Amino acid sequence: MEQLKCQHSIYAFSRNNPPMKTVRSGTTLQMETYDCFTNQIQSEATAVTSIDWAQINPATGPIYVEGAMPGNVLKVKIERIELADQGVMAVGPKLGVMGHRIDAFQAKIIPIRNNKAIFNNLEIPLNPMIGVIGVAPEQGEISCGTPGAHGGNMDNKMITEGATVYFPVFVEGALFALGDLHAAMGDGEIGVSGIEIPGVVTVSLEVIKGISLRHPMLENDSVVTTIASALTLDEAVKMAVEEMVDRIAAVSGLPLSEVTMLMSAVGQTQICQVVDPLMTARFVVPKWVLQQLNIAII
Repeated sequence: MEQLKCQHSIYAFSRNNPPMKTVRSGTTLQMETYDCFTNQIQSEATAVTSIDWAQINPATGPIYVEGAMPGNVLKVKIERIELADQGVMAVGPKLGVMGHRIDAFQAKIIPIRNNKAIFNNLEIPLNPMIGVIGVAPEQGEISCGTPGAHGGNMDNKMITEGATVYFPVFVEGALFALGDLHAAMGDGEIGVSGIEIPGVVTVSLEVIKGISLRHPMLENDSVVTTIASALTLDEAVKMAVEEMVDRIAAVSGLPLSEVTMLMSAVGQTQICQVVDPLMTARFVVPKWVLQQLNIAII
């Protein structure tokens, strides 16, 4: 199996990043990742001044996928997520929703034992997921800490084992990268960190031609979702909803008004994260609806 080590990482998505590996469409590979602090916090005594804040949210890659061209879609199947045996969380002034009431930087080491995260005397069930995952944007350079139409730091807890994520391709080769694993994270990631942890992710990459996307999409065994990021959560919600309604209307033949009514009855608006430079929301539709309509939207 193809492999890529975490030393091959980027801190911003860009078409100018040289590829660390070139693979064919259909390739399955293992990608080793740092945690979001580039493994800089190994002790609760770590001082904020000892951290290089330019080395935050590294993404392993990028990977050039042969045949991927602008206007295509990159299909990424999350085959497996393997976690290290220790994670870390951190809070600090001006970080996250509560940062205006926190006076000092504090790190907390979180051991992983028996498939649980140990927080003081609490055992937290794991939900291993990928925080940063995406492709190069059409123009410019976007920090790995910022989400967008290219993916990036979406912090969507549905991006986990068994899920398939679809990205619009903006540049030749797509230039795919991922990182920022979490052992557990709640919707919103309100403290600006989940349980940040290194690990290894196994993914399968496939180029899809003949369809295009404006924003990333995700599916698993039970649902299909659209994912959108914007300056406000309100705007992100509207973008995610509109993308889903437009796709269903285009393939079902139903008028926009009826698709809107149907989505108001069965669709779910959910928060991914509210602490990054852009906010991220998802709109979730159960697959049974699409099956009864006899349509596929991706």
